[in-house]
Amino acid sequence: MSRFQYQKESRHMPRFLLSVCVFLAILLLFFQGISSFSGDTRRRQKESLENALMRSITYCYTIEGAYPESLDYLKEHYGLVYDEDLFFVDYRVSGSNILPDITVIERGDR
Repeated sequence: MSRFQYQKESRHMPRFLLSVCVFLAILLLFFQGISSFSGDTRRRQKESLENALMRSITYCYTIEGAYPESLDYLKEHYGLVYDEDLFFVDYRVSGSNILPDITVIERGDR
């Protein structure tokens, strides 16, 4: 008698696909959040480096009466430290009594 009885098809497959889609959506949102957080951190690091450069340059001018002649001078005498793989600092001196032109550029290598 069981030969003529019909069973309903199981609905496990649509539920499984829905679960996978929801999981992938949550995973995508998670990675977007991490990426946004990483970008915000780099922006803050750049701002911090710019502030440290200006502080060091101003301090050097206050102590010595002249602006530093190079970025290496700031590193050696005033303890300036930054990640050179992450940022490029363009330091251009116009004269000993003129504020140097400083440009901080984020490297796209990483």
